[in-house]
Amino acid sequence: MRYARLCGWTLARAHARTGDRVAIAAYLGAGDAFESALPRMAEAYADTNGSDHAALVKAVRTGRVKAAADA
Repeated sequence: MRYARLCGWTLARAHARTGDRVAIAAYLGAGDAFESALPRMAEAYADTNGSDHAALVKAVRTGRVKAAADA
């Protein structure tokens, strides 16, 4: 868990340095719309990831896609 936090912090810091922080803050505004949108987006992405994985498993199971454990 500590490693994941460090990776997240590093990635966030790298992205924060790529733009004008004042412009980004002005774009995001003072409200919590962005903060509350993040978990919704993450949940939607996780749902999509789950359905994509299920489709892949089905494709492997039916022989439409070949998969190897040691590839």
